[in-house]
Amino acid sequence: MFEMKDAHLLLRALIIAGLIGFAFFIALDQGLVRLALDSDKSRISYVILSLYLLASMQWLFLAYRLGRERAAALTLESVLAGSVRDAGWEDGLPDGLVGQFVRNLVRKGEGGDAEVLVTAVGDELANGHALGHFVSDALLRLGLLGTIVGFIFMLLPIAEMEGFDAGMMQSLLTAMSGGMAVALYTTLTGLITSTLLKLQYHVLDASAAALVTRLSVLVDVHFDRKGPPPTRQAAV
Repeated sequence: MFEMKDAHLLLRALIIAGLIGFAFFIALDQGLVRLALDSDKSRISYVILSLYLLASMQWLFLAYRLGRERAAALTLESVLAGSVRDAGWEDGLPDGLVGQFVRNLVRKGEGGDAEVLVTAVGDELANGHALGHFVSDALLRLGLLGTIVGFIFMLLPIAEMEGFDAGMMQSLLTAMSGGMAVALYTTLTGLITSTLLKLQYHVLDASAAALVTRLSVLVDVHFDRKGPPPTRQAAV
């Protein structure tokens, strides 16, 4: 069933965050980040980076919470390893989705449909990740918005042209290059941050799907259709 490494989701998330932070430090040291921010007159890149930072902080919190749920599943598996359990054994499970799932399952008793509860756990986990996926799509769209804004900056000087002398053409090309820089750097920033955030939340989605699958297997193996496993009543 579960292995101990399955509970270390937060550690894997911290490793991913460290690699991303190291890549950002390299880009900062090489002046690439400063170049992109200084060249973006629309300041959309600042918005993109700020949203990505906030979403990554939420991602780390969700990884921590999901790691606790996976650890609770480990505890559940060790408890279910015995053929007979003390009455009220489910109350000793940690609080959270897994603990509440088992307590609800025991309450349903004979004739209960465990798949409904398993689906509810999966939906609850997916709802927690929905905001991250929305922000990931929003980052990409902000990058595309920067592309449009950049082209607008490129075209504005053309509408103001009154002649074709060399000085006018030089200033026109300078203004157009500034607009092109806005379009390119905001698009690049949006693509990179959106892709990274999708990768980060893919890790959470895969871990959540594995947890739901394991819960379904545990239910199928240890909870038959006639009700929960037998319990040993305390001696009077």
